[in-house]
Amino acid sequence: MKFRMVAFIIAGLAASGAAVAETKADPAKGQQIVQQVCVACHGADGNSSAPINPNLAGQHPEYLFKQLKAFKENKLRKNPTMFGMTATLTEDDMRNVSAYLSQQKPKVLEGSKPDLQELGKKIYKVGNPATGLPACAACHGPKGGGMPAQFPRLGGQHAEYTITQLNAFRKGERANDPGETMRQIALKMTDKEIEAVSNYLVGLR
Repeated sequence: MKFRMVAFIIAGLAASGAAVAETKADPAKGQQIVQQVCVACHGADGNSSAPINPNLAGQHPEYLFKQLKAFKENKLRKNPTMFGMTATLTEDDMRNVSAYLSQQKPKVLEGSKPDLQELGKKIYKVGNPATGLPACAACHGPKGGGMPAQFPRLGGQHAEYTITQLNAFRKGERANDPGETMRQIALKMTDKEIEAVSNYLVGLR
């Protein structure tokens, strides 16, 4: 009886180990998928040349995986282009892509619109106490690096993309934020505050 119990436990551990091995990300495979599927919009290394498309290089893999799943499910984050691009991707594919992109080095971008930099810095560092707008840095870090598995990296992101996403949160068009956190925050922001903080983030590093 004891032998059979030990054998059962060993078999269970082996199966568990196999499952872990199956889900372990493979950046090399991810690179192949990026070159075939993602390169046109996001670049071969995750640095997009089009401001409307996000830079993905250096982004946390957990965050990237979550977004890819949301695009494929087409419920909480709807985007016709990304829905089509993720249609044939398995969860392992998404993990591999996320792992590869997270290992790429983000290119240094320079912030634009110097007249908005001071306001953008204030919103990011302090928020707007008068309207109850919290500081972005509280969740995304003083340098915009975010927190793995929780909050995305924002430093070095294209302003146009960030503006689009904040507006999507504000309108409720993007709804995959835990506890509606970003939707509630975006509702407290004026158009000028959104533009200012988005331009400030471009050069944050």
